Order: sequence, then C-alpha cells, then structure tokens
Amino acid sequence: MKPLLGTIYLLGMLVPWGLGYDRSRAQHSQEAVDKTVTPSRSLETYSYDRYHPMEEIYQWMSQISKQYTEVVTQNFLGMTYEARPMYYLKISLPSNNPKKIIWMDCGIHSREWIAPAFCQWFVKEVLQNYKDNSKIRRFLMNLDFYVLPVLNIDGYIYSWTTDRLWRKSRSSHNNGTCFGTDLNRNFNASWCSIGASKNCTDLTFCGTGPVSEPETKAVSSFIESKKEDIVCYLTMHSYGQLILLPYGYTKNKTSNYEELIQVGQKAANALKAKHGTNYKVGSSTDILYASSGSSRDWARDIGIPFSYTFELRDNGTHGFLLPEAQIQATCEETMAAVLSVLDDVYEKHWYSNSAVKMTSSTMVLSLLMCFMCFL
Repeated sequence: MKPLLGTIYLLGMLVPWGLGYDRSRAQHSQEAVDKTVTPSRSLETYSYDRYHPMEEIYQWMSQISKQYTEVVTQNFLGMTYEARPMYYLKISLPSNNPKKIIWMDCGIHSREWIAPAFCQWFVKEVLQNYKDNSKIRRFLMNLDFYVLPVLNIDGYIYSWTTDRLWRKSRSSHNNGTCFGTDLNRNFNASWCSIGASKNCTDLTFCGTGPVSEPETKAVSSFIESKKEDIVCYLTMHSYGQLILLPYGYTKNKTSNYEELIQVGQKAANALKAKHGTNYKVGSSTDILYASSGSSRDWARDIGIPFSYTFELRDNGTHGFLLPEAQIQATCEETMAAVLSVLDDVYEKHWYSNSAVKMTSSTMVLSLLMCFMCFL
C-alpha cells in the first residue's frame, strides 16, 4: 500500500509518511534493526509471533519442506536482481481428483513485514491442522496451495539492514543514481497509466517497461504457465485494513464484480468475528486510490476468477511498523478471512463441478437402465 497522508511513529519520533516522507529520518540505525533479529532456531521453537530476517525465512522454508515431506515441496521460482533465489512452497495431498491451485504471495513491498509473517503463519496453520481439521483436509484433497513467503527478497533484506521503510526492489537505474522498482506497479496491467511514476527516484516507479524486473518476470511466467488451474490469487500487503478487488487502473468493474464483493465481505465478516477488527471491501479505485500495474489486476485480466489484495493491520497508528505484539492477532483474523475465501472458491470450483459430473453420471446410468428395460 502507498499511503497518501498521515504520520507514523518511528523510534519515538513523529514522522510524516507518504509520497514525500523524509528518508534521512526514516533510516533505522543498525542497532535498532539488530534488536529485532532472532537467532537461528529449530522448527519446533520457531516463533511465529516475531518478525524474521530473510536468512531465517530461508532456513524455515527448508526445515518445513523436510519435516512435512508428505505434503510440502520447496520449489525454485527464479532469481532476484541481486542474484538471490526465490522459492515457493507447494502444499498438496495426493488425490485422484483434478486439483485447482490457490496462489498466495507476501512481501512484494519490503517494509510491510506483517505480510511475510502471515504467509508463514498460514503455512504453519495448514500443516499443523490438516490431519485433524476436516475443512483444511477437504481443501487439500482438492486444492493445492502455492505460497511465496517473500516476493521482494532484495528489498526485504535492505529493510532489515539499511532502511526500515524501504518499499521497492533494489534494481539499479540511471547509471546507479537511483535504485528500486515498485514491483506492484510493474505487472502488465495497464502498465504505468495511472498511480505510477516513470521517475526512478519515486516510490511508485513502474520500471523501464512492463515486467522489466526479474522478480515480476519470475512470478508472472509461473502464473501464466498455471493460469488454467489457478482459481484464486491472494497477495498480502499492509497497511489499511482493506480487502481490495480489481480494478485499480479503471473505474470499470470486472465481469464477476458482485461475486467478488460478496466473497470479500463474507471474509471481512469472518475476520471481524475473530478480534473485532473492521475491514473495508471494494475495488482499489473505489476505496483506496487509482493504480496501474498491480499483480491483483493482472491476475484477474489473465482469467483468474478470484483475485484479492489484503491490506493488513493497522489503520496508521503504527503503519508499517506494526508491533510484534500484534502479529498473532493479525494472523489469526487474517487466517479466518482467507479460509472464508477458500470456502467460497471450493464450493464454486470444485464442489459444483463435482455435482455436475455426478449429475451427468447419474443421467447416463438412468439412460442405460432404461435401455435395458427394453431388452
């Protein structure tokens, strides 16, 4: 999310945030960053209510795939600008049924630390509960989850080591005079037409062309290759407490706009029921601001029926610096919302299809019995 106006608290100072915040004052000292770094630990003692640096998230992904080999595989997606590997986790149960895909990515904007924290929470909840939770097990019998915990790895690392409020990637532009592209303005969805900048020094720099960045290329190439099977695209951001549906680049509505609103509102209600947190639901142009080149809009444009951006807590009190004390509650309520979305996706794209198949089979059987009556 790109805030437009307001303030955040940073190291005890009231600091303006938005399009023109003072970057010199937004720099966190290395000492302040070091205080939040947790030591390497085993999976059994991994803290899901702490923020983790990228090194620990890499280690966590490796450990998860080794501990849950029957359902999890760690897969290579591509390389970042600074030559770091991008991995996603595939969570899947063997099934004779044709399976659809749920995609979830987190951390496309590096300063939004609560997003990668949720991706890890989601994976943990699914793996710890799929054997005993009939709903999650039913999902996994018919849906595969693809989870990318950190999309903007270079930027995320930079937000830990150098600038806590860094948003973009770390690609070099104008002969090294400015750095980073807003990866959520770089997708091929009315690229750079509105709510984005061609000035590489700006927060919303859209890149040198659509899908010009290695990170967006890796994601979009993979999604394109699977788009016939992907029924839901979820991208997790912060902050603002919003469930956004397409579009950001036009006031026009998607063909399934009413359905997206209904599914989103049901998810917001499930989220509120957990801890009383209020979320708004609507298109970006209606309840936030106009923007082009977002992954959410691109996913809908290539035919993925359900596509949502979640803007997690809060509404600006802490902003991008959401305290670790709020991680658990944020993840618990977001989990309730995501499961609500999956309920609707499951009903529409698996249960209904199965019902059609069953009806067809029943009809064929009835016709066959009728035919035998005449023999």
